[in-house]
Amino acid sequence: MQDDRSIERFLRAAIALTAVAASAALWWPVSAQAATRIKEVAAVQGVRANQLVGYGLVVGLDGTGDQSQGAPFTAQSLAAMLSQMGVAVPPGVTLSAKNVAAVMVTASLPPFAQPGQPIDVNVSSMGNAKSLRGGLLVATPLKGADGAVYAMAQGNLLVGGAGASAGGSKVQINHLSAGRIPQGATVERSVPTPLAQGEFIQLDVMSADFATARDVAQAINKAKGEGTAFALDGRVVRVRAPQDMHARVAFLADVENLSLELAKPAARIVLNARTGSVVMNEAVTLAPCAVAHGSLSVTISSTPVISQPNPLGRGDTVQAEKTDITIAQQGGSLVQMPAGAKLADVVKALNALGATPQDLLAILQAMKAAGALAAEIEVI
Repeated sequence: MQDDRSIERFLRAAIALTAVAASAALWWPVSAQAATRIKEVAAVQGVRANQLVGYGLVVGLDGTGDQSQGAPFTAQSLAAMLSQMGVAVPPGVTLSAKNVAAVMVTASLPPFAQPGQPIDVNVSSMGNAKSLRGGLLVATPLKGADGAVYAMAQGNLLVGGAGASAGGSKVQINHLSAGRIPQGATVERSVPTPLAQGEFIQLDVMSADFATARDVAQAINKAKGEGTAFALDGRVVRVRAPQDMHARVAFLADVENLSLELAKPAARIVLNARTGSVVMNEAVTLAPCAVAHGSLSVTISSTPVISQPNPLGRGDTVQAEKTDITIAQQGGSLVQMPAGAKLADVVKALNALGATPQDLLAILQAMKAAGALAAEIEVI
């Protein structure tokens, strides 16, 4: 009986605690989103990654390696590796490489990487191997564009993945001819950076925009003093930095975390021709035009809506526009779009009619060619 009362008190306390947690989740304030920082729109020139590449062999495969007829270089590489280890292959003997696969190994050497630091590597099959699962990459030197060795890679591959259904009866294996080795390479040589050279440091804006370069320079001058930074063009901002290395690192840390408000971006539309996805920013608008495309018909009309304050209330009369969209499917009909209509409404209406990605691309390109769409179109 005493145990039952203890259990009952425990359950009541747990329910009360759950209620308090649920109520706290409702009223607990959410932290405001941080403003854009300089490190998110610009980068220090020279502080970048370097690409490494190498050729190696993956061993230990369960008969899923390269076939000798389709990939003769695998057997040649295996014979060369055995020769370096003191194993002489008799002349005229063809090695069977069913458990071996020739691969291309790539990696990205991060800035300021030092000898002994591990980095991730990607491994991709070069021959006709069916799968690299369970394989081991033999020690492979990774070279840079200058031909020097900057890292050595070796380790077990992580290839693809298995996804089971809810019932656990169906398993699907992903792509098997490529894999990854987390921290599978060790840096052997560092790459010097121009961070400590010269009086000035150059910041490269990621997207060429004069307004962004100006805003970056103004934010630095406001925090570090007038004349510290100035924009050379829409891509380059030159910054006067301290000569002492320790002071320069602290200076760059402060500069990268300075907040700034970006100007409104240029109108841009990104269209995926394979999936039909359309992404646009808020700067995209339309001018009056008429578009005829097969059986698609979209009519957009704007109706003024006036909002007045209460008779005894304080406020101003606000006038806005209400956009009405009527979609239909008729042969040879026109698409009427008044000034100020948003392209998002038009795309939504076209998707409702079942327009294909090719239809969207043709309509958008025709509107831009007619001067009714003031935006840059990028097809991916």
